[in-house]
This record gives sequence, C-alpha cells and structure tokens, in this order.
Amino acid sequence: MARNIVLRQLAMAPRSRAQLEDKLRARACPPEVAGRVLDRFTELGLIDDEAYAQTLVRSRRQTKGLARRALAHELRRTGVSDDIAQQSLASIEADDEADQARRLVDKRLRSLHGLDASVQTRRLAGMLARKGYGSSLAYRVIREALADSPEHRRD
Repeated sequence: MARNIVLRQLAMAPRSRAQLEDKLRARACPPEVAGRVLDRFTELGLIDDEAYAQTLVRSRRQTKGLARRALAHELRRTGVSDDIAQQSLASIEADDEADQARRLVDKRLRSLHGLDASVQTRRLAGMLARKGYGSSLAYRVIREALADSPEHRRD
C-alpha cells in the first residue's frame, strides 16, 4: 500500500521526502513501513531531495520569476533541509536576480501604460515583493525601468 501511494505521488510530480512522509502519514501508513519504503526509494534514486530542490529552483525561476527569498520559503515549505536549500540557491547570482527583476518589471510595465508613475511604482513594487525581491533591488530596477520608458522621458 505505501509503495503504491509513493509511486502515484511520484508519477504526478517530483516530491521531496518530507512531502511523501506527510502523504503516507495522512493515509495512516505505519511509520516503520513508511520509513522502509522511503529508504528503499531513496536507495533506488527515485527520491532525491537535492535533485528535487534544484529542479524546483530552476522551474520556479523560469516560470514565475521568483527571487532567492521566495524560493527558500518554498523549499522550506516542501520540507527540503536548509543545507540542501542553500546549495540549490547558491547558483543564483545577484546579477541574475537583478536581470530577472528587470524582465518582470519590463513585462508588467507594458500593461500599466498611461497610469501615473507613482501608481506604476507601487504596483511594480508589490509584484516584485510578492515574488521575493528585496525593496532596495525592486526600487532600483523600477527607477531604471521608468527612466528608460518613453512614457516618462523628459522632452
């Protein structure tokens, strides 16, 4: 039973060991059986928190544009250890994060055309904050984007 539960979960999407433990606990699987099954799947390489963390970081950066802080929160939420999370996040350079923030701002700025600069700034800052970007980086990127925007250039 535990083996089938784990196989079904892994067939749907990659999972961390902690997520699988939670699922087995919710399905009233005895802890010793769950431990044996999860250990065996780990030996076989079907459960690998390091690979899971790297995949999650890469995927969420590409699809949602999340910053290091938001990614760390998501890894913690899925039960990945802090050591593994730090290893996965170490590959993200500050320049890469700033470039990603600028791409997000440029994309969102198109839909804010015609609004006052203060409204645009507030909305862009909120969007970046929800994605885990720090306020100093967010406001720097927003200032640069607004300065480059034809709508806000001084004649």
